[in-house]
Amino acid sequence: MHAWQFERYGNYKQVLHWVERPTPTPGHDQALVRTAAVSLNFPDLLIIEGKYQHKAPLPAVPGVEGVGVVEAVGPASRFRVGDRVVGFAHSGGTLADYFLVDNNAAWTVPAHVTDVQAAALSVVYGTSYFGLEHRAQLKAGETLLVLGAAGGVGTAAIQLGRLMGANVIACAGDAAKLEVCRQQGAQHLIDYRRENLVERVREITAGKGADVVYDPVGGEIFDQVKRCVAWGSRYVVIGFAGGSIPQLELNRILLKNMSFLGLAWGQYLDRGSELPGKTQQLFYDLIARGQIDPVIYKVLPFSETPEGLRLIESREVYGKVVITR
Repeated sequence: MHAWQFERYGNYKQVLHWVERPTPTPGHDQALVRTAAVSLNFPDLLIIEGKYQHKAPLPAVPGVEGVGVVEAVGPASRFRVGDRVVGFAHSGGTLADYFLVDNNAAWTVPAHVTDVQAAALSVVYGTSYFGLEHRAQLKAGETLLVLGAAGGVGTAAIQLGRLMGANVIACAGDAAKLEVCRQQGAQHLIDYRRENLVERVREITAGKGADVVYDPVGGEIFDQVKRCVAWGSRYVVIGFAGGSIPQLELNRILLKNMSFLGLAWGQYLDRGSELPGKTQQLFYDLIARGQIDPVIYKVLPFSETPEGLRLIESREVYGKVVITR
């Protein structure tokens, strides 16, 4: 088979190449999937650079989620040849002609969900739903502040937050991205590059502050946001797309009676939780009812995978970039 492969860690522009490599053989509880579509995610850049928490043995293939048709199965696989499935590969592997899926990290895809939708669904909606529902326990009527709101997890958080009855404030870096957030249902918009974020949140909430913060960004914006949260607030840490891991003064947690909550969705799969499978079916049902729909910035062919990674790296995208065969 052919795959996008890197033999050493580094920037994708220098180390990623289209090569021929052996087609993997499914293990005891695995299935081999012929790739139809792959969604790119920020962790793909980290995987290639060797900065992600999971590292595959070199030479390695990036890509953490993909959809396709099962072509072979191991003896204990719960899938059958011919099933259309979407799978999550924590260490990468989906940017290839074929990829392997484990029983606990893959799900069949119903006919009403397209390949592009399926490829863009599991990670961002899984992350957002678990962050808002299971970690922050977001309640109807509360104010949800979404940082990096035009990105894949951000747009998913807006859609899900509205479904959960929250008053959603979307924070992004330009007018075009904020318009995307408005289209997804955000009631309030903040351009953090042109507006005073702290003052705007206080203005929107009549001085109370945000009840729940959904933060995939980290970095410098954290220093602003921690000053405009409500008493008893919950701050969900998703990632650090801003490039740095912020520091927190513990006295602020005490005085605000606030909680900081981490969310690593992939660990629910690693630990064998049944929750991701149940929520995957929920997402399929919500798509069928027209209540959620992954926001797609661009669909590219496999040959343009480096361009897709460039778009992710440059942060000019909104929603998701999907690569198709």
